[in-house]
Amino acid sequence: MSTQDFAQVLVLLGSTVAVVLMLQRLRVPTLLAYLLVGVLVGPHTPGPVIDAAPMKVLAEFGIVFLLFSIGLSFSIPQLRALRHLVFGLGTAQVMLTTAVVALAAWLGGLPAPAAFVVGAVFAQSSTTIIGRQLVEQAEEQSRHGRLAVAMSVFQDITAVPFIIAIPVLGGMSSAGTLGGTMTFALAKAALAIAMVVVSGRWLLKPLFHLVAERRSMELFTLTVLLVSLAASAMTHVLGLSMAFGAFLAGMMLGETEFRHQVDSAIRPFRDVLLGLFFIGVGMLFDPLDALGVWHWALLGAATLLVSKILLVAAITRMAGIDAINAWRTALSLAVGGEFGFALLAIGLDAKVVDSHLGQVVLTSVLLSMVLGPFLIRHGHALASRLARPTAADDDVPLQVPNDGALLSQHVIISGFGRIGQNVGLFLQQECIPYVALDLDSARVKEARLAGERVFFADGSERDILEAVGLASARLLVIAHDDTGAALRTLEVVRLARPEIPVMVRTRDETHVEALRAAGATEVVPETIEAGLMIATHALLLLDVPLDHALGRIEAQRTSRYRLLRSRFRGDARFSEEDAT
Repeated sequence: MSTQDFAQVLVLLGSTVAVVLMLQRLRVPTLLAYLLVGVLVGPHTPGPVIDAAPMKVLAEFGIVFLLFSIGLSFSIPQLRALRHLVFGLGTAQVMLTTAVVALAAWLGGLPAPAAFVVGAVFAQSSTTIIGRQLVEQAEEQSRHGRLAVAMSVFQDITAVPFIIAIPVLGGMSSAGTLGGTMTFALAKAALAIAMVVVSGRWLLKPLFHLVAERRSMELFTLTVLLVSLAASAMTHVLGLSMAFGAFLAGMMLGETEFRHQVDSAIRPFRDVLLGLFFIGVGMLFDPLDALGVWHWALLGAATLLVSKILLVAAITRMAGIDAINAWRTALSLAVGGEFGFALLAIGLDAKVVDSHLGQVVLTSVLLSMVLGPFLIRHGHALASRLARPTAADDDVPLQVPNDGALLSQHVIISGFGRIGQNVGLFLQQECIPYVALDLDSARVKEARLAGERVFFADGSERDILEAVGLASARLLVIAHDDTGAALRTLEVVRLARPEIPVMVRTRDETHVEALRAAGATEVVPETIEAGLMIATHALLLLDVPLDHALGRIEAQRTSRYRLLRSRFRGDARFSEEDAT
């Protein structure tokens, strides 16, 4: 490495640390800090200039590793369950956005081919921004989060026909061969999926078992890098996106017992390289050119955001998604995407789009990327204002009746899924009154038909909690697995009534400390309880004495839960209750 290269690395790292630290103190999303660093060290602003060529190569792997991590959160059964939503909604979103934006651009005076490219660019959403912001907010497992990520990943597949069609519009190939060429490309995508699925089922799990037996984290990390990059290379050779192959490989590993360790191994590489990617995007921005087209860029960004929000909200509502999650999904998908830059570059090379229009479109997408994290961060508040009762929610009370004064010494259950329903059953058996809140309209309707006191409402809103008697409640149980919503609920509850005990259910131990710091009285990780129950039965089947087995399990629970540690347990063998 030359002295100049080493100096560029130091300048890049120093600028990044300084800007990220400063903007994080101002509670500005980290992604925007990376974009600002790119503008500062780019060729279009005074000061040091970083050579973008080597950084661009590394930055591509950031998207690869992000899609690999996202794939770990999905599985074949989950995608199969979501196939009607994801495939149908994803296709509808891309086609409708492209058509609406292209029509508006054509009516505004653009040639039809250029209008089509603008529509295709605006139809793309950034899986990188969506995934990263949802992870920062601990909402990656929420209903709207999973749907938004799945639809944005599906957009990467739909980009393949655009990649083929745009050069044809520029006269680079015969229009008569378009159908055959696109069919061939889609066939290659199906082949890639089949190859990754087959290799994943027959090779990946045995490979990781073999590697895990060596008990070497270095070897494990190297294997993770090999698998993700090998899958990316396979789809790249087939003429498809590298990120698409990484997503498929991650999805295969997401079904194995190595999922969490794989995610931990890849995370440092993913975060650093993603930062480089966004710095590279920021380096594309030319402030001087933007000053000449700022009014068109603002109009373009507004068109991109508003059209996608309205269209996605409409099609998700038509698919039966409740209003809150439909609007939150729409707000998440509103942001422009990285594949939009790729399509724009193809349009510029094919002479379908001129340089002036290219700068307008580029600036519009960048502006949407700046605004996108704020839309996702404040998605709950915005969705609550935008959501309105519709005919799809007939017979479901969208507002909790203000009968809090009639409730006393009761329990509030936020989330009435399987966990919330089990809690309610035990409370009924003990004759303890409760009221439940849930955002699944079908579930609420069924529960009310069964005579349960359940309302369609958001348990993280203060007025809702006050309406169901937060002031006189004995206990609040957060029984859903949306960590972001749980944190908002705790913030509201601790301001309104600091002394009320709050039990929180979470999927695993990842967010336990954050929930406790936010004010949870106790946090119960679902995976730990399942593991303790399995361990109990295993000990009993191995002829371990019942009292010894239960003692072991009780000791594990006591070490994990603060409420159990606060008891004066004594020795059960000499308790007065047993002696009487």
